[in-house]
Amino acid sequence: MSNKKIAGYTYGTEKVAKSPLSIDDLELLKKALPFTEEDGKYLRMAGKVLADQIEDVLDLWSGFVASNPHLVYYFTGQNGQPSADYLAAVRPRFGQWILDTCNRPYDQDWLNYQHEIGLRHHRTKKNKTDKVQSVPNISHRYIVAFIYRITTTMKPFLAKKGNSADEVEKMHQAWFKSVDLQVALWSYPYVKEGDF
Repeated sequence: MSNKKIAGYTYGTEKVAKSPLSIDDLELLKKALPFTEEDGKYLRMAGKVLADQIEDVLDLWSGFVASNPHLVYYFTGQNGQPSADYLAAVRPRFGQWILDTCNRPYDQDWLNYQHEIGLRHHRTKKNKTDKVQSVPNISHRYIVAFIYRITTTMKPFLAKKGNSADEVEKMHQAWFKSVDLQVALWSYPYVKEGDF
């Protein structure tokens, strides 16, 4: 999946909002998990394992969203029906997010992009990237609730390439910690000023 061809994928560019958090803030949040250098190593391993499975992962996740009207609602157009164009535009970025989660260094560009993702789920920037007219905000509770789905469904994909049970478990734990970390960062726009 080439990020140069993904519409709306602005990682590392001036189009991305700067995170209000510092790298020091990120390091403290990582310690709270804890997310370690070993986790980074196992995420990179996961990136190799998942590289040719991205479409299968997206099919599973998209199928879950599509089968739940209260979730697909966030992709509806003005006619109240799911917008195929909107769903199609989001999909490649979601796939790139999997790769970024595994392969990108968790540096200032990464931190900034996590903030951007949060803004794109929140009324601050929702719908603007894809220039769609849809519901104005994704309820925060579903972003948090999705941690479980995105974490548990990943383990079978991590186990498909012959890695040892120990390696699969370590990749899965690293994935879980990263998703948890990112959802915490995406939550910033939803939290009252001064409370984050």
